[in-house]
Amino acid sequence: MDFAKVEKRVRTTGGGSTGTVRNLRIREETAKYLLNLDVNSAYYDPKTRSMREDPLPDADPNEKFYGGDNQYRMSGQALEFKQLNIHAWEAFEKGQEIHMQAAPSQAELLYKSYKILKEKLKAHSRETIMEKYGNAATEEEMPRELLLGQSERQVEYDRAGRIIQGPEASLPKSKYEEDVYINNHTSVWGSWWKDHQWGYKCCQQTIKNSYCTGAAGIEAAEAAADLMKANVARKAASEDMPAPTEEKNLATWGTDIPDDLILDQKKLAEALKKEDERKKEEKDERKRKYNVRWNDEVTAEDMEAYRMKKIHHDDPMKDFLH
Repeated sequence: MDFAKVEKRVRTTGGGSTGTVRNLRIREETAKYLLNLDVNSAYYDPKTRSMREDPLPDADPNEKFYGGDNQYRMSGQALEFKQLNIHAWEAFEKGQEIHMQAAPSQAELLYKSYKILKEKLKAHSRETIMEKYGNAATEEEMPRELLLGQSERQVEYDRAGRIIQGPEASLPKSKYEEDVYINNHTSVWGSWWKDHQWGYKCCQQTIKNSYCTGAAGIEAAEAAADLMKANVARKAASEDMPAPTEEKNLATWGTDIPDDLILDQKKLAEALKKEDERKKEEKDERKRKYNVRWNDEVTAEDMEAYRMKKIHHDDPMKDFLH
């Protein structure tokens, strides 16, 4: 059943070859792509003739005979075969000579022995944990006060919360050290907070390994902070006020000569000499030095020397000035 004999012609010297192949489905059965004609239903790949999703997800599972190709991949022996393949790959990567396609029987035997050893290891670890910590699921009866969350112990308190009659409740202890003071501190680290930094409340220091200085250290720190603020304010005030500059009798290029101008004759003579030297350098470029320095501070004498030595092109006697 479901087998048909077909003859296929191939290009061989002996002629054609015959063989027996199996059909993919019985012709009386409905095709996968005809089960649900909705466009947005399960995708059907015509090349491989596969439909991985369920075409009828809302139908009664007792009535439908086809639930998608993934139904066969994730159920039955297909899942066991997949796990066997994964085990063979991982074992080969770790150095074992195992190959699922070359030696399938060997791979299956190794996988069975691996599962047995794994179960033994789990049982051994479970036993060691139960021996060390005990088993809460045993048949031993729990104490009544633990089961009901109450006990017969009677304790009386006053209005302030102090115990008048009855045993005091035991405080739970931590495995970490508590109330341990180091370096002469009277408070623990983290008891003080300021400016996103933890510190000691007794001396307000933010360095964990520091020595406690007490109230004197707090006063010294506040005095240092005040002195720092005063220094910063004084520096800002000094930057706002311009520095006193020495007043110079400077002139401005292009200004008119004032009527009450009084010039120093010695400075004027020196300015005239400098102007002559400058004009000589302008005439002969070879005498100009490489690193020329310019001075933008022009006095009234320098301005007067420039005006005296300046050549006026509209002067009829300009040719006789040289």
